[in-house]
Amino acid sequence: MTRPADSVLVIVPAWNEEQNVGTTVREILGTGRGYDVAVVDDGSMDATATVARAAGAIVLSLPFNLGVGGAMRTGFTYAQRMGYGRAIQVDADGQHNPADIDRVLAGLETADISIGARFSDVGDYQVRGPRKWAMKLLAAIVSRVAKTRLTDVTSGFRAAGPRAIAQYVRYYPAEYLGDTLDSLVAACHTGLTVTQVPVAMRPRAFGRPSQGAWGSTVYLLRSAFALSLAIMRRPTGRERGPA
Repeated sequence: MTRPADSVLVIVPAWNEEQNVGTTVREILGTGRGYDVAVVDDGSMDATATVARAAGAIVLSLPFNLGVGGAMRTGFTYAQRMGYGRAIQVDADGQHNPADIDRVLAGLETADISIGARFSDVGDYQVRGPRKWAMKLLAAIVSRVAKTRLTDVTSGFRAAGPRAIAQYVRYYPAEYLGDTLDSLVAACHTGLTVTQVPVAMRPRAFGRPSQGAWGSTVYLLRSAFALSLAIMRRPTGRERGPA
């Protein structure tokens, strides 16, 4: 299918988000920017798909829960098949402000991947303790891989241009933090460029975040392990695409 090069698909991965996803979809459509919205219902056991469809989204339903990585690869595959020139992830829980979508997309004017960074001049989003240390360490290491300064490499609020969409369809890991760290490192290994733009985060509208004190410590250890594997791993020929 042929679409304009500047067409945008907003991909919303959602798992049991019936309380949040309707508002998120309506806010995205309410920006008046002409975005299409695809909610990837990741095996939800509640009414996520029904609520998303009623709010005006395209709904891609997975038969069981694959995690964010599997959901996003589904979304990128749909974007490529339907001819979208750009795609951007917006989480269903309402923490990503749809008013910032244009700002994140603007980063694609100079790079293949644009990250909406939470710790870069705007907003009051904060993390503490082991989680904060982990995020700083991860950002420093990935910055060296990407050859540009990045401060928030675990942000899911990120946009992809056509080369990045093609790369993500070839390879988008479903493992822990694969949707952020591994996918980013793999993209850099294949020569894609990355930038970041500052965005403010909002509190989750309903439900509770999963990280407590113990969870943050585990996050530190698992993040270091995930990043080590991502850096050591080199893309196969299929993941690099045709020469």
